[in-house]
Amino acid sequence: MATFFDEIRINKIKSFIIIILFLAFVLVVGGFLGYYYAAGAPGGWQFGVVLAFIAGGIYFLIAWFSGGSMVLATTGAREVTKKEYPHLFHTVEGLALAAGVPKPKCYVIEDSALNAFATGRDPKHGAICVTTGLLQKLNRQELEGVVAHEMSHIKNYDIRVMLLAAVLVGVLTLIADIFLRSLLFGGGRRDGKGGGNAVLIIIGLALVILSPLIGQLIKLAISRKREYLADATGAMLTRYPPGLASALKKIRSDPDPLVDHANRATAHLFISTPFRKKKFAGRLFATHPPIDERIKRLEAM
Repeated sequence: MATFFDEIRINKIKSFIIIILFLAFVLVVGGFLGYYYAAGAPGGWQFGVVLAFIAGGIYFLIAWFSGGSMVLATTGAREVTKKEYPHLFHTVEGLALAAGVPKPKCYVIEDSALNAFATGRDPKHGAICVTTGLLQKLNRQELEGVVAHEMSHIKNYDIRVMLLAAVLVGVLTLIADIFLRSLLFGGGRRDGKGGGNAVLIIIGLALVILSPLIGQLIKLAISRKREYLADATGAMLTRYPPGLASALKKIRSDPDPLVDHANRATAHLFISTPFRKKKFAGRLFATHPPIDERIKRLEAM
């Protein structure tokens, strides 16, 4: 039987490996772009890698300073006081102490769906948001399990990890778009080497088509791994895995899981997909691992 610590260790290793591979893929695509525009000159690859780093840095800084507030605004979340929701505040305060992080701010979304998410670029700027439906339908232990899950995202810096993944997807899309536009509007290499140039164009077109898709699939894979990690860490914080497992069962049975103000950009933040379930959606394109598998792992701890 897997322990909390086994699950945490395994998922951290898997997440780290995926992120390293993702970063390597972005640099390869950037290096190819530089090589193409430098007509195969020796410094072309390096130029492309530097370009990818600069683009990534700009994306990251924008998301770093505005991401958390944008998420809260777009989801319709409002900050609440201890007087309004004392039980929520006490739960958050107790689990923040157990996790060894500053107490996150508390937010609520007026929505009947059972859901929650955490945001903030680091523990000092953390925020936990829950729906009113979740507060109404979960008992004390179940709410504690959900809040512990979200607290774990903050403790494990998952928001920062997913921010990095989103930035890498953005860089891939930008590089692919630059290359495509250069081909469509007459830019690009003019080295006279027709055969070699044709091969590069074919490779470039393949990258244009596949890079954003591959990047998005890797981002989703990271998101699923971090959900497993948050489940395991949350169970460790409460020392009561059945609490979160029971909450996930209620979330699974929610007849109307749609969170009205959720969108594709914020879906991965929620504890469960905030959209109505679609049978044709494959696991590769899912923001979350199967909820039945998550419950099974929690019950095995």
